[in-house]
Amino acid sequence: MLRFAFRTNGDTDLLVTLQETRMRFLVTGGAGFMGINLIRHLLAKGHFVRSYDIAPFPYAEVSRIDVLQGDIRNPQLHDRALDGIDVVVHCAAALPLAEPAEIWSTNVDGTRMMLDAAQRYGTRRFIHVSSTAVYGIPDHHPLAEDDRLTGVGPYGASKVEAESICAAFRDKGMIVPVLRPKSFVGPERLGAFELLYDFAATGHNFPVLGSGNNLYQLLDVEDLSQAVYAAASVAPDRANAVFNIGAERFGTLRQSFQAVLDRAGFGKRIVALPEAPAIWTLRTLEAMRLSPLYKWIYETAGTESFVSVERAKSVLGYAPRYSNEDALIRNFEWYLDNLENISIKPGVSHRVPWKRGALVAAKWLF
Repeated sequence: MLRFAFRTNGDTDLLVTLQETRMRFLVTGGAGFMGINLIRHLLAKGHFVRSYDIAPFPYAEVSRIDVLQGDIRNPQLHDRALDGIDVVVHCAAALPLAEPAEIWSTNVDGTRMMLDAAQRYGTRRFIHVSSTAVYGIPDHHPLAEDDRLTGVGPYGASKVEAESICAAFRDKGMIVPVLRPKSFVGPERLGAFELLYDFAATGHNFPVLGSGNNLYQLLDVEDLSQAVYAAASVAPDRANAVFNIGAERFGTLRQSFQAVLDRAGFGKRIVALPEAPAIWTLRTLEAMRLSPLYKWIYETAGTESFVSVERAKSVLGYAPRYSNEDALIRNFEWYLDNLENISIKPGVSHRVPWKRGALVAAKWLF
C-alpha cells in the first residue's frame, strides 16, 4: 500500500490522508512537453502510466509505460485507452498556432469525447489541464478562479468551452478537477521560449514589449506535475473544483528574462521596445502569418499577469518549489545541454522551435 498525505494551510485538522494501491493513469498528450514531464513524475512515484497521443513516443521511458498512439477524437481507440484506468490526465490540446478548425475539434470535441468515454468506463477521476488563457486580457490582478472567462482567439475560446463541458460532466456526478496553469517551462520546453534561449546562447540582447517592469508569473512543469498529482490523490470532494496553478515566487518580466541572459554569461541586457508600435507591428505580422506570436502573448507581455494560487495551496496542498527565474534557468540549462539534438524543423508544439517568419531578422537587431 502507498500512503499519501497532504497538509493544507499547515493545520492538523485539514490533513488529508489517502491510502491507495498503485494507481493507473492515462495521460493524453503524453508525447508532448507536459506529458513526458508528468509521466516521469508519475513513474518516479511507482504508478502505471499509459500515454495516448497522436504523435510517437520518442523517449527512453517507452519501455516503462503502455503507449497508445492515436487521435483522441477516434472513438474506436477509447476502449483501449480507458481500460483499467483510475485517473485520466487530459493534457492533449491543439496549440494556438494550429488552424482554428483543428483547435476547436481537438480542444472541444476531443475533450467531450474523452469525458464521455471516461464516464462510460466509470473512471474515478478526470483531470482537465486548461489554461489561464481563459481569463483573456484581464483588467485586474491577481486573477481568481471565479473571475469572468473571456477567451482570446480560437485557442482561448476553445479552452473556455472545454471547461464548460467539464462543468457539465461534474454536474452529472463525475470528479473533474480543472487546472489552469500559467505558461510553464522546464526540460523539453521550446516553442516561444526558444527565442529567448537562442538569443541568450548566442550572445544577443533580448527585446521585451514595454518597460518589462510588469509583474509576470510563470510556472515550472515539475510544480505543475505536483499539482496534477495532488488533484489525483486528495479526497474527491476537495479535488472537484477549478484551481489556478502558478509560481509563488515571481518578479517582473525583465527580472525573469534577465536571469537567463546572466546565466548565458555574455553580459547582455533586456531591451525595452515601445509597446504600442510593437503591438501594432505584431498584429500585422500575425495577420500575414509572418510571426509565431499570437494575440494573447503580445497583448499581455507588457502588462501585469499573475493569478492567485491560494485555493490550490489550501485545498490541494500545492507547494510550488521553483520561482520564475529558477524555472527559466532550469529550462535554459536543458536547452544548452541538448542543442545538438534539438530539431531545427519548426512546428506548432511546445517541444520544437516555432517558425519565426519575419522575426528571424530581430535577432540581428539586438
